[in-house]
Amino acid sequence: MSEKDSSDRVWAIIERVGVCMLTTQFAGGLRARPLEARPDRDAGVIFFVTDIHSAKEAEIEVTPDIGLVFIDSKDKAYLSITGRARVLRDIEKTKAAWRKTDEVWWPGGPSDPNVCLLRIEPFTAELWDGPASAVVTAFEFAKARLTGEEPKLGENRKVTVRM
Repeated sequence: MSEKDSSDRVWAIIERVGVCMLTTQFAGGLRARPLEARPDRDAGVIFFVTDIHSAKEAEIEVTPDIGLVFIDSKDKAYLSITGRARVLRDIEKTKAAWRKTDEVWWPGGPSDPNVCLLRIEPFTAELWDGPASAVVTAFEFAKARLTGEEPKLGENRKVTVRM
């Protein structure tokens, strides 16, 4: 698969899955929590609408290196992204990323004083594409047992995401 195809695959997973685990660093180690991604493929960045008063904003201010994990269980695709995060207070960018469901947490809309954006600049993405189905997996394990060869359970490739 070409680098462009791999990059397109990464962005397609991000856009389709939506919710991922964001991992930040703090004095005691690592902390992960689910967030809904707002990818901007053309700009090569991922935004998250979030609350300015949460721990993740303070953690990012101190140590901006983060990890994202997206899992597409239907397609058996697993994606890990490393990148750098920045906290933004930009009403226009927030409006662009805003979804109606965000009003559940911030009834004041994109200009709510408690709303901010996390802007993630991806550096690398590691992608595992698994077999298409449980039947394929079972077949590969059975074949491996009979032949002594390793099962073909998918492909792992590391790709650089356009920044």
